[in-house]
Amino acid sequence: MVKIGNIELPDFPLLLAPMEDVSDPPFRRLCKMHGADLMYSEFISSEGLIRDAIKSRKKLDIFDYERPVGIQIFGGDEEAMAMSARIVETVNPDIVDINFGCPVKKVVCKGAGAGVLKDIDLMVRLTKAVVDSTHLPVTVKTRLGWDTDSINIDEVAERLQATGIKALTIHARTRAQMYKGEADWNHISRIKNNPNIEIPIFGNGDIDSPQKALEYKNKFDCDGIMIGRGAIGYPWIFNEIKHYFETGEILPEPTIADRLEAVKNHAESSVEWKGERPGLMEMRQHYSNYFRGIPHFKEFKTKFLQAVTLEEVENLIEETKVFYSEKSFS
Repeated sequence: MVKIGNIELPDFPLLLAPMEDVSDPPFRRLCKMHGADLMYSEFISSEGLIRDAIKSRKKLDIFDYERPVGIQIFGGDEEAMAMSARIVETVNPDIVDINFGCPVKKVVCKGAGAGVLKDIDLMVRLTKAVVDSTHLPVTVKTRLGWDTDSINIDEVAERLQATGIKALTIHARTRAQMYKGEADWNHISRIKNNPNIEIPIFGNGDIDSPQKALEYKNKFDCDGIMIGRGAIGYPWIFNEIKHYFETGEILPEPTIADRLEAVKNHAESSVEWKGERPGLMEMRQHYSNYFRGIPHFKEFKTKFLQAVTLEEVENLIEETKVFYSEKSFS
């Protein structure tokens, strides 16, 4: 068993990464259905929460069926981070997570996300401000450092643990790498085997198959794996990994019917959460992901993108199902 504060997780849990415009409640619901053990919200601006920005507040929505669930915040100001943690606490998540890893320019330029990697003292102050302002367990997600010449994750791990965080997730790339190149999990292994580190250490980066998950589990000795891009359009990855861990067998890939059922569930949840038009607008980025690599889907993609009612989407799902069954595709 792995513990984050008083939150109990299975041995070697699988976590869903916080991903902007992806990890919303409808997507989290699907990942939970397919085996995710702990999930995080999209990242939320501390400044946005304090300004009462509607988009930021909407990201605070959590539901009992997805527990345990954490809400992730980011920012570069101690007072704002403390205040936003108190706001987060009012919706009663299981965990508050701090984002020190987002590499995108608009976040970094504000001295937040991976921008904080340049100033460990600030990172420590921001973390302590959050830890001191909430009774919830606080976790952190970060990267190895700003670039290959300034990898500082060893110092970061020890100093953040000293502030009172209950777990650390390490994306095994630098900010300069963004999402390119290979993630170097040797740093994660070194942190995990540091005798001064007592909190759970989760690894993140490049996990896109059960085989790789088992290889990295055995090779790098972390306490669990966080999966981000590998779950986009493929929530089945969590159960596939668990099944492979237990049996050594690869589950069959989801069928066309499985994929269409996932689209249906996702669309219905999105409409229920956001309303019909905005919910279906949100879905447009997901259709291609669910059918990546499936022949002839291009014929249906345009129709899905043009659908503006849930009824249209559901009719399209049936039409697509008939097409693939007649063509004898799996």
